[in-house]
Amino acid sequence: PQINPLTSLLEVQLDGLPLAGRRLDAVDGTKNGSFKVDLPADKIKPNSKLQVRFQLDPRERRSCNRALDQQLWGTVHADTQFDLKRENLAQLPDLKLLQVGYPFAAPQDLSQTAIVLPKAPNPSELLLLLEVSERLGRLSQAESIKLSAYRADKLPAEVQKTQHLVAIGERSRFPLPDAFQSAGFNLETLFERQRDGATIRTLPDVEGVAKQLVSPWNGDRMLLALTGQSSTGIQQLQALFEQDALFYQLREDTVLISANDAAVQTNSPDAYTLEFLQQARQHTILSEANWRDRLMQRVGGYWLLLIPGMILIALLMYGIGQAWLNRYPTHEKQ
Repeated sequence: PQINPLTSLLEVQLDGLPLAGRRLDAVDGTKNGSFKVDLPADKIKPNSKLQVRFQLDPRERRSCNRALDQQLWGTVHADTQFDLKRENLAQLPDLKLLQVGYPFAAPQDLSQTAIVLPKAPNPSELLLLLEVSERLGRLSQAESIKLSAYRADKLPAEVQKTQHLVAIGERSRFPLPDAFQSAGFNLETLFERQRDGATIRTLPDVEGVAKQLVSPWNGDRMLLALTGQSSTGIQQLQALFEQDALFYQLREDTVLISANDAAVQTNSPDAYTLEFLQQARQHTILSEANWRDRLMQRVGGYWLLLIPGMILIALLMYGIGQAWLNRYPTHEKQ
C-alpha cells in the first residue's frame, strides 16, 4: 500500500471527542506498530465508548480527484491492552457512584442487596421497583442475578443487618422509617420537610426524593431511600431511573426531582428539574484493599504530623541512649 504521509493519521476518540492522534508517516505502511494513549480517568463514564479511527489517504489520486483507497486498511490487533488504575477507596454516601452500581452491584450478582417495599405496595411503588431492578440489572455484568425483594413485614432481621438496602415507599407508608432519623434533608409527616435545621410545610409536595445514607443497622452497609409525599413523587423517581440522561446526572447524597411544564413530553430530560444536596458527612469505605492500601488510608490524613512524630521519637531514643551511657560510664584502662 502507498499512503500519503502528510494527511494519513491514526486517532483515538472517547465518546466522539479526540484524545490523541499520530501521523502515519511510513509510505509503505507499518506492521505491528504501537501507540500509547493516556486515558483521562475523570472523563470515563460507565457508558463511554472508545473509538480508533484510521484516516488513510492514498499517495496518488486519479482523474476527477477520486481517491482510490480500497487497498488501504488498518487493524487494531488482539494484543491491545488497557491499564486501568482501580481505586480501592470510596467516599460514601455518594450517589455518583450509583452510576456504576456501587455499592449495590458489588458483588455483581446483587446478592448483597435487598429491596424493601411497604406491607401493601401500590402500583406506583411496584413500577418503581421494576425500574430500579432493571437499572441495577443493566449495570451488573453477572450471568445470574440474586437480587431479593421483601415487604416490610417479611424482611428478615439478618438481611436488614447484613445487606445493602433499597427502600421504596411513600413517606406515610415508608417501610424503613428509621431512615428519616438521619441528619440532613428529610421528609416528615403531614407534608413537612426538614432542611438546614428548619422544618417547613410545602403544599402540594410532589417532588421525589432519593437519599443515600449509611445503614442504621450496619455501618458498613448503605441504605438508598426512594420516597415522596405522594404517588406523584414516586412517579418522578421512575423517570429518574428510567432515563439515562437523568440517571447519569446523579451526585451528592440527596437528589430532589420534580416535573416541569406539563406541555413537555415526560420522556424528555427537559421535563424534569434535579436538585442535588450534600447533607451527610462522607466516610471512607475500603473495597478489595490490601494491607498497604489500608495503612495508607489510615495514615493519609496525618502526613503533616508524621515527620514531627518521627523527630520526637528519634530525640526520645537519643535521650534514652544517653541516660543509659551516663548510668554505666566506661573507665579507661590504666
